[in-house]
Amino acid sequence: QVQLVESGGGLVQPGGSLRLSCAASGSIVSVNSMRWYRQAPGEQRELVATITSTKSANYVDSVKGRFTISRDNAKNTVYLQMNSLKPEDTAVYYCNAEIWYAGGRSNYWGQGTQVTVSS
Repeated sequence: QVQLVESGGGLVQPGGSLRLSCAASGSIVSVNSMRWYRQAPGEQRELVATITSTKSANYVDSVKGRFTISRDNAKNTVYLQMNSLKPEDTAVYYCNAEIWYAGGRSNYWGQGTQVTVSS
């Protein structure tokens, strides 16, 4: 059994910062790409950032220069450092990972963590 557990969301004022974490646990052989998505009310889920197993990163244009994705391969954990937050960043943030486990490979999702940017 593999699961992703997120933490770090909350309420922050515009211009503030938050750091999200997502840890994978269970019978893991290896973790390939890890991603952060977000979904605002009434909107489709949006890919925010991706980081490969070799730590190559990509971002959606709206967060470039403000968000940084990173990972600790020894801990099977991905992070999202969010700076200069704007009200339009308000959403539920989900982590996603491609994971090889003892029986094969699958795509896993975290439970989601709420980020609210408001004064």
